[in-house]
Amino acid sequence: MDHEGCSSGGMSAPTTYTFAFNDSNFSDRVLRIEVVAVSEKNDAGSASSRQKKRRRAHRHSEAVVEGVSKLLGGPVEAQLGEGQEEQVMYVGEDVAPQEADEEAVAMIEEPHGVNSMFSALGGDDGGASSGTWNMDTSVVLRSKTIHISSAILAAKSPYFYKLFSNGMRESEQRDVTLRITQAEESPLMDLLQFMYSGRVQANTPATVLDVLMAADKYEVATCMRYCSRLLKNMPMTSESALLYLELPSSIILAEAVQPLTDAARTYLANCYRDITRFIDDVMGLPLAGVEAVLASDDLQVASEDSVYDFAVHWARHHYPKLEERREVLGSRLVWLIRFPMMSSRKLRKVLTCTDFEHELASKLVLEALFFKAEPSHRQRQLAMEETMHKRYCERAYKYRPVKVVDFDTSSQCLVYLDLKLDECRALYPQGRVYTQAFHLGGQGFFLSAHCNLDQQGQYKCFGLFLGMQEKGSVSFAVDYEFAARMKPTWEFTPKSKGSYVFTGGKAVGYRNLFGMQWQDFIAEGSPYFRNNIVHLRAELTIKKSPSG
Repeated sequence: MDHEGCSSGGMSAPTTYTFAFNDSNFSDRVLRIEVVAVSEKNDAGSASSRQKKRRRAHRHSEAVVEGVSKLLGGPVEAQLGEGQEEQVMYVGEDVAPQEADEEAVAMIEEPHGVNSMFSALGGDDGGASSGTWNMDTSVVLRSKTIHISSAILAAKSPYFYKLFSNGMRESEQRDVTLRITQAEESPLMDLLQFMYSGRVQANTPATVLDVLMAADKYEVATCMRYCSRLLKNMPMTSESALLYLELPSSIILAEAVQPLTDAARTYLANCYRDITRFIDDVMGLPLAGVEAVLASDDLQVASEDSVYDFAVHWARHHYPKLEERREVLGSRLVWLIRFPMMSSRKLRKVLTCTDFEHELASKLVLEALFFKAEPSHRQRQLAMEETMHKRYCERAYKYRPVKVVDFDTSSQCLVYLDLKLDECRALYPQGRVYTQAFHLGGQGFFLSAHCNLDQQGQYKCFGLFLGMQEKGSVSFAVDYEFAARMKPTWEFTPKSKGSYVFTGGKAVGYRNLFGMQWQDFIAEGSPYFRNNIVHLRAELTIKKSPSG
């Protein structure tokens, strides 16, 4: 009698009954397994079938729009209706980011709907109501009999417990018949052995995944947990991660599988963190993969405007039918776009985007504008209170979001920029951070914060600059005033002001805004950091110069 696996090194281990598997001496039932023929269309449950379909789908998605790559090259200002698009991009490492000319970007909308890559084994109910999967009229290819212990199977599986104890005709007979497909045969045998031994023979992601699905169908929670851990510890690839995220909902929602799906989402988010670099690959991802990528806080994008643009372009590429596209955007992707972090200019364009239901777009924009109007401490509180989604949390944007208050005239505004202490420290010794573009009088401007030498070149200090984006030869005369909150009242106190005639690509500002050395600026007793945040404000008034 082989009791291998009952104990290990004097440490307790789960009791195993490997010796009793398919042994008539320790069995009270005979399980007859009939393998039936089904069409290829219906036999799509195995992981290998899903992998083949994924490869075909990926090849079909390689015709990705070149404009999307351009679109994500900088903080994009694109009209996402059905017409043309304007693009605003930052370029270079100079003080002044520039604006690209407007150009039409052709959209390729192929008839490529993204369908589910596979169907659940045994149907949506997991097959608990019937072991035959409606295959009574199918041709039986082969059959095999296995001696089983009803007590062991019933203890491990509610499915078999009900089969052996609910008073049905099968529970009174010694022989029980299960009809399965060819794809289910190997996973089922592995599952039955697991219920005796506590181990599975499968050793590749695809085969272990098939056992996991069989465990879900026959309600063997311990095997689901075992397979989930086994898969989580295997080297992950983009293809395997997508397979895990496209499992049937009954498996995805199972507590035992959550660590696996969480790991798959993390893997994809890290793999495609630089969305611009891997734009073709990300455009080819199915919905589950795109959700994992867009949910990440570490997504490397210029601004949230770029995330919005990508989501809409991806949806247009995969769902050419407007009704389907609206459903996917409105029910799945909309919660991953952080509208409160988008620019006010882009939010205005959301209202006219036909890819969203107008009522939903209005709700999202209104919510975002209310958030922008809140004071900084209230915004941080809302971000902490939002647990299900992260709409109020900033990502690691290349360009910092700003809050812009426009006045009745289009030539005057207040621009608010908040920088965390850690962000300021990261600027040392010669770093700089740019803000998202904001517009006055139809012209794009930006702020940039620097760690630089003072005017005499003696020590490092904090500098703040105002720049105008490149756009033709238009010039503007600008009156500006920079202010910051400071102790003890924490009211905005003017630090510098002046006038400047801008032309495209020019910038003006102060190399030492606070008149102190860098070490004093970021010191613990600094008069400018409140709750580890420095609050800056730029008051701007522009008018076209006589020479313009």
